[in-house]
Formats: sequence, C-alpha cells, structure tokens
Amino acid sequence: MIQIAPQMRIRVAIKPADFRRGIDGLARLVREELRSDPFSGGIFVFRNRRATAIKILVYDGQGFWLCQKRLSQGRFRYWPRGAAQTAVRALLAHELQVLLSAGDFEAVRAAPPWRRITASD
Repeated sequence: MIQIAPQMRIRVAIKPADFRRGIDGLARLVREELRSDPFSGGIFVFRNRRATAIKILVYDGQGFWLCQKRLSQGRFRYWPRGAAQTAVRALLAHELQVLLSAGDFEAVRAAPPWRRITASD
C-alpha cells in the first residue's frame, strides 16, 4: 500500500505525459525530463493531455507502483505551473491530496506548516 506522508518528496510533471507509457517509460521520463532518480522513493505525478486522468509512479524499495485515477466525468481543471524552463514542481502531501480530488490546492487556505519536515537523503 502506498501512504503519502509529509516527509515524502512529491514531484509533479508540468507538461502532460503520453499515457501509453508504462512503468519503464515513465521512469525514463523521470530521469530525462524531470532530472530526478525514479528509484529515490519519491512520488512522481503525471496527467494526460486531455486532463481526465492522473498517473502516479513510486518506487518502494522492492519495485515500482503505478497508480492511475481517471475521472468518470469532467477534467482536472487545475494543474500546477512552473517557471518557463521548469519541467517539474514540488508539492506537499496535503497539496497532492487536493490535486487528486480534482481541486486547486493554491485556492485552499490551509494553515502553513509550522516547521517544514524534510526527508533525509
């Protein structure tokens, strides 16, 4: 089971991904486009071009998990943006929860973290 904890590094791809890709294709995308290590244990989030589905890629130490959520109706109206040259954006655990519910985490007025929890490398 995948649990999203505040200590986890969560990275969201800004550009839509080709959803014909499986685990190996998305892991290659993480390495080449997002400039990250897919074996790091971080959570990598992608959306399709039509904004109707999200895929999450996670390595748990034994193997990869690939999860997909497709909305039964509507679209993910909000998707994080980055600077012009940025391909990835970091999120906090509670922001990912809002995003997975097809919400806009920037519009949610959650209390800021008192002390940011950082994962040790």
